[in-house]
Amino acid sequence: MKISIIGGGNMGGAIARGLSQSSIVAPSEITVSNRGEEKLNELKSFNPSIHTTTDNKEAIKDADVIILAVKPWILDSVAYDIREVLNFPRQIIVSVVAGITLERLSELFSSEDAAPAIFRVIPNTAVSIRQSMTLISPYNAVPEQIDYIRSLFDSLGKSLLIEENLMTAGTALCSCGTAFVMRYMRAAIEGGIEMGIYPKDAALLVEQTVKGAAELLLTNGSHPEVEIDKVTTPGGITIKGLNEMEAAGFSSAVIRGLKAAK
Repeated sequence: MKISIIGGGNMGGAIARGLSQSSIVAPSEITVSNRGEEKLNELKSFNPSIHTTTDNKEAIKDADVIILAVKPWILDSVAYDIREVLNFPRQIIVSVVAGITLERLSELFSSEDAAPAIFRVIPNTAVSIRQSMTLISPYNAVPEQIDYIRSLFDSLGKSLLIEENLMTAGTALCSCGTAFVMRYMRAAIEGGIEMGIYPKDAALLVEQTVKGAAELLLTNGSHPEVEIDKVTTPGGITIKGLNEMEAAGFSSAVIRGLKAAK
C-alpha cells in the first residue's frame, strides 16, 4: 500500500516519521507534499527514502491512502486541486484536519459517480515516536478498509474506533490531554526542585514515573484507583499528598479543563 500525505507540517511530518519507522509500510512507499520545501528537506534528512514533492496531484497519483494534514482554512482549495485526479473507490481519504466533519469531507470529495471511503482521524503528537492515541471515525468504508486504517494507526501507537459525535470529547482526552499531562509533569518537576532535587534529576524522576504509571494501567488493564490503593498505606505520606491535592481541587480542575476543551 502506498501512502501519500498532503501537508508536511507538524502533524503530517510526524505521521510520515512514525510510518517510516513502522513495519506496515516501507519508507519508499511514503510520499509527502508541501507548499514550502523547508519541511520537505527536514523529512528527507530524517529518512532519504521518503518521497517529497510540492505538487499535490503528483503526490497522490499512485497512492492507495491519501492523508490530508493541512490547515482547515486551506482544505477546500486542496480538495478542488486534487479532485480531478482522484481514483475512487481504490483510493481512501484520511483526514487529520481539525474540526472538519465527515459530512463536510463527503461534500468535498463525493461525486455523482463515486462516493469514497473517508476516515476522520485524530492522532496526537506522539505519533512521531509511534506512541499516539488515535481516534478514528469511518464513513462509507467496508470492513477491510476499516481494518487497514486501524492497523496503520495501531503501528503508530494505539487506535480506537469512535462515533463522530464523541470525537470532540475524545480529542480533549488524548490530543489536548497531552498538554494537560505535560502541565502536571512541569508542576511535579518544579515541586521536586523546591524540595532540593536538581532540575535534571527531577525531570528524570517525573518522566519515568509517569511512563511507569501509564504502563501499569496498560499492562494490567486495571482502574487507576486499584493502582493508587497499592501505594496508599493508612497514615502514609501518599494519602496525605493525595488529600492535599484534592483539597486544592485537583480532580475537579482536571474535569473542568477537559470540559472547557470540549
